[in-house]
Amino acid sequence: MQKVSVICVGKLKEKFYAQATAEYAKRLSRFCKLEILELPESRLSDSPSPAEISQALAAEAALIEAKLPKGGALIAMCIEGEELSSPQLAEKMRQFALSGVSNLTFLIGGSVGLSPAIKAQADFRLSMSPFPHHLARVMLLEQIYRAYQINAGTKYHK
Repeated sequence: MQKVSVICVGKLKEKFYAQATAEYAKRLSRFCKLEILELPESRLSDSPSPAEISQALAAEAALIEAKLPKGGALIAMCIEGEELSSPQLAEKMRQFALSGVSNLTFLIGGSVGLSPAIKAQADFRLSMSPFPHHLARVMLLEQIYRAYQINAGTKYHK
C-alpha cells in the first residue's frame, strides 16, 4: 500500500475544514497509508517586507526539511506549478507507483507559500486553480482521493 504524506505549514482553524479533512482521510484509508503533519507557520506583521517574508520562508523550510520522509516523490503545491485535470493527476500518481515510488509527499506552504529552496527539491510542482489558501488541504485530499478512485476504475469521478 502506498504511503501518502501531506506536510502542511499552518493549522486549520475552522472546524468544518477539519471535518472535511477527517472525512477524506477516512476515505483514503482504503487506498493508502495517509499521514498529515502540521507545522507551525511563521508569524508575519500586517505588512511584511520582502526580507521578513524571505526569513519566514527560510524558517518554515527548515521545519519542512526536518520532517521530509526519506525517499519517495516530493510534490510541492505552488501557484507556478502545473495544473492537472483529475485524470492527469491520477496518471501522474500511477506513474510514480509504477516506477517504484511507494511514498508520495505533498507539501502545502503557509500563507506566503513555499521557500524557493524547497520548491527546487520537488520532483513535481502541482498547482490547483487560485483559491483561498485555507482550502488547500481539503482540496488536495479530495483530488488525491479522486485520483485513487480513477485508478481503481470507480464512477466517483464521473
